[in-house]
Amino acid sequence: MSPAATTNGVIDGVNGANGVNGHSDKLEFETYSNVINNQLTTTSKTRHSFNPATTEPHAEVPVSTLKDVDRAVAAARAAFKPWSKLSFEERGQKLRDYADAIDSNKDGFAKLLTLEQGKPLAQSYTEIGMATTWLRAFSTMKLSEEVIEDSEDRQVITRYTPMGVVCGIVPWNFPILLAVGKIAPAVYTGNTIIIKPSPYTPYCNLKLAELGMQIFPPGVLQALSGEEDLGPMFTTHPDIDKISFTGSIATGKKVMAAASPTLKRVTLELGGNDPAIICEDVDVDAIIPKLAISSFLCSSQICMMVKRLYVHEKIYPRFVESFAKHVKSTMKVGNGLDPDNFIGPVQNSMQYNKVKELYSQIEKQGWKPVIGGDMPDEDTSKGYFFTPTILDNPPEDSRIVTEEPFGPILPILKWKDDEDVIARANDSKMGLGASVWSSDLERATKIAKQMEAGSVWVNSHFEVAPGIPFGGHKWSGIGMEWGMDGLKSY
Repeated sequence: MSPAATTNGVIDGVNGANGVNGHSDKLEFETYSNVINNQLTTTSKTRHSFNPATTEPHAEVPVSTLKDVDRAVAAARAAFKPWSKLSFEERGQKLRDYADAIDSNKDGFAKLLTLEQGKPLAQSYTEIGMATTWLRAFSTMKLSEEVIEDSEDRQVITRYTPMGVVCGIVPWNFPILLAVGKIAPAVYTGNTIIIKPSPYTPYCNLKLAELGMQIFPPGVLQALSGEEDLGPMFTTHPDIDKISFTGSIATGKKVMAAASPTLKRVTLELGGNDPAIICEDVDVDAIIPKLAISSFLCSSQICMMVKRLYVHEKIYPRFVESFAKHVKSTMKVGNGLDPDNFIGPVQNSMQYNKVKELYSQIEKQGWKPVIGGDMPDEDTSKGYFFTPTILDNPPEDSRIVTEEPFGPILPILKWKDDEDVIARANDSKMGLGASVWSSDLERATKIAKQMEAGSVWVNSHFEVAPGIPFGGHKWSGIGMEWGMDGLKSY
């Protein structure tokens, strides 16, 4: 094997755990390599990302070239036919073995995830638990032939056959779950997959692929890290059959354009600006903890977080006061390794500067903060931290309402008429998620059915599961992930 890229970065010294089903699956978390055809490889040029809580550098990772991509695609192509000939049960067992192996290394993965992504350690363990749940759930799904017609004259059958080589392009907010959410359906349906991590969070994805070497045949699961030019090498490659992309709307458009000359299939899960409509009959004290988590989890860096909170005028003053008090008293900001902290840093310098620019507009635009609103003190903190901020009824056409901040800043807006709030909530090019909160389920359901979004909840938000399809309307995406609809897309 080629030597792995290594350094004395702050990720050094995180260790995994032992053994599963006879596999010697202990991972070390000190060196990071590409995985090509079940070999650890590196490159002449390397790079590193940074711990967002401290801005200290992490370990070195490879900077892949087109030659590396060609090798990985060739290995994936060679592995496709024998892998696709296995039964669903055989491939499902591999997914279950993989879930067990991740479980056995969960302590190492959790610490690594907190160090590279920034989220609190408890949230890292939750993400890993979700990933193994997804693997085990997909491993038992039944994708059967469908008989469309069965008459004396003919029988018509719909079959679902694997596409071939898939590239999964993974974002930096949930690098483990969203990688596994692509790996599981792709390999279960008989495809091979290459994971392309975000340059900001390559470490967990490389280790997921390294762990996969103990479970899957060569070429079935691979991962390559690199710089911003790596994604286009995959999206334009003539021997890749499908791109599954999760990320921003702007990049999603580029992915779709790049895939068009070779007519690749694409699944795009893009940004959102989710509204939550709070009716006047809710139990304010009961729903506030749920809404606070649905607004500020992972420093609000989740596409399906509540981004616009519409509260009925009859309960608006009480709700705003109670909501702000709850957030301020329960959502401590700081390094994710401290168990008392709920809100970690924004993940990277690019996003930090975008959010900081929005914070700078609070005073200029006359937005009224209920809590927070202060610019970060860069003299006392090296990390990318923001105090959670709640804005009191900013104008509907203000940037904080129309744009997705992807940081812990939330506008609360006042409404009084059902038809008016429905129109305001739908007045966006994005349509990923939405929710309606009311004790009157008939009324809530009536409003929910008019929401222009891929996922709409009643009295909850951001509840996802492997068996439930997930995707966006409008500019929030094309196609579905997860569930039977997602499985069929592979």
